[in-house]
Amino acid sequence: MTIDENLVQAVWEKGRGMLEQDTSEWRKDQCGAWINRQQYNNVKSEYGWKIVNVKPGSPDSLENLQPFHWNNDFDIANDKPHCRVTADRTGLLPTQDIDMPHNTSA
Repeated sequence: MTIDENLVQAVWEKGRGMLEQDTSEWRKDQCGAWINRQQYNNVKSEYGWKIVNVKPGSPDSLENLQPFHWNNDFDIANDKPHCRVTADRTGLLPTQDIDMPHNTSA
């Protein structure tokens, strides 16, 4: 798959934006894990992310691509995300906003 900056940005914009964080910098993947725009392809970052084709056998076109935390993936056989990392809301009330994104192992 040829990945240029335009494709990276377009896939990034498919991530879930959250009201409490700047969507140009922070989003969530399908598992709810925080990802950071500047951490694309950084597997050493808590917020690193990658591009995953969720329709195997289909072309690597934008409609088939999704952003995922680098440690999460898509379970092709069950047609659902495979989540190893999710957002950590420990100690937060359901309606409480977060100050800084944080992830935890699922």
